Amino acid sequence: MSRSIETRCIHGNSDFSCQDTNKAVSFPIYQTATFGHIGVGQSTGFDYSRVQNPTRQRLEETISALEGARDTVAFATGMAAVSACFELFQPGDHIICSEDLYGGATRLLQTIGSKNGLAVDFVDTTDAAQIRAKLRPCTRALYIETPSNPMMNITDLHACAQIAREQELLLIVDNTFLSPYLQNPIELGADIVLHSGTKFLSGHNDTLSGFLSCASQELADRVRMIAKTTGGILAPFDCWLMLRGIKTLSVRMERQQENALRVARWLKTHPKITRVYYAGLPEHPGYEINARQARGAGSMISFRTDSVETARRVLEKVRLITFAESLGGTESLITYPVLQTHNDVPQDMRERLGITETLLRLSVGLEHVDDIIADLKQALEE
Repeated sequence: MSRSIETRCIHGNSDFSCQDTNKAVSFPIYQTATFGHIGVGQSTGFDYSRVQNPTRQRLEETISALEGARDTVAFATGMAAVSACFELFQPGDHIICSEDLYGGATRLLQTIGSKNGLAVDFVDTTDAAQIRAKLRPCTRALYIETPSNPMMNITDLHACAQIAREQELLLIVDNTFLSPYLQNPIELGADIVLHSGTKFLSGHNDTLSGFLSCASQELADRVRMIAKTTGGILAPFDCWLMLRGIKTLSVRMERQQENALRVARWLKTHPKITRVYYAGLPEHPGYEINARQARGAGSMISFRTDSVETARRVLEKVRLITFAESLGGTESLITYPVLQTHNDVPQDMRERLGITETLLRLSVGLEHVDDIIADLKQALEE
């Protein structure tokens, strides 16, 4: 029986009759490091929680059901998932990445990735010609983030999938900003979908996690071997928190993006805001592409103030909105990318991308939208 995505958020692809023998509606936390063997050479399917755990398996199956993946591996953080992803490659391999990328991923590639012998080109992946211009015989993957962080650029995943197929590359897509509720890159040709589950999947700013969802079993087996060997897996209690959060993913995403559109339209009218970056606004350069490949624009907005003084005043004067890193939770959060999420990105690269001292990033939460707007209004006042 086919299921809508709202139902899959709650049940995955499992039938309640197949769940815990005690009929627990909330899937149990198997808080154990190891499992007993039923005989020599015999196993229940669970031996050691670094390799697999029933609670983590349930979570991974749920994410796979949402993303249309063959298999998913859950990691302790989003960066643990990113790190595991790049362990798929060998010294000398070349990877083409979105230039506007989460700062932690950029830092990883420019430090540990470089040390491990990976060659990386950061390009504007919204322009397929720029991707093609950087192709080499040793190119092995395209690494895309769309909408991008923090400039909200939209990359055409169909076009990237075509290039990947032609060149026999892996297409890796960070789907954190839209979540599987709004975008499913595997359906568009991606081989791996990456999530910082800390964000919208969790939705409550109370746990860290990361996920790699794979389109093929062969790729999933490689990722599982990396997770088993390096050990950066998600603990049972955090898996349970993630399962709990995902149950409300659909209703949270609907309300948060509804709020975000209202906030984005209001920001456009304020005299101290010089530009608003939100994929749900028709004037956004990637509006039509996003509308083709996603079911919504999400709730992430970046905006530019008329001065550095205005930007800092907003950060210091907000009262309902929290000045903090991260995003995707029930609470609205405002972030200063130049000093927080992208501080480790080289200055010349930040400036070229527009990540300057006047840029703010807003994760719109579930508060009443009039209260969010009122808080921004008072913070912008002299």
